[in-house]
Amino acid sequence: MNLLDFSNSIEGYLLVGSILFTLGIFSVLTRKNAIGILLGVELILNAAGINFVAFSKFHSAAIDGQMVTLFIILIAAAEAAVALAIILRFYRLKQTIDADEASLLRN
Repeated sequence: MNLLDFSNSIEGYLLVGSILFTLGIFSVLTRKNAIGILLGVELILNAAGINFVAFSKFHSAAIDGQMVTLFIILIAAAEAAVALAIILRFYRLKQTIDADEASLLRN
């Protein structure tokens, strides 16, 4: 079985979604940099969007996958804006974006 067999099937879309999800989880768990963690969260949200579109394309469900994906994209944009604002404020206070230093904000 080669990659061309997955070109027009739900398995191909789910494979890409699972790869993105795995890379996102790996990025969130291993990065100390706050921007790297934010990028990992974006990968996870994109993987969810790909899966919703795939199920919408191949299965006629009550929930339209494209609409759910549009909401995921909107939420991801709002989340990125708020997270970047927090990261910029943290950088101005501590001169670093290391996520381990964020525990110092509790004091």
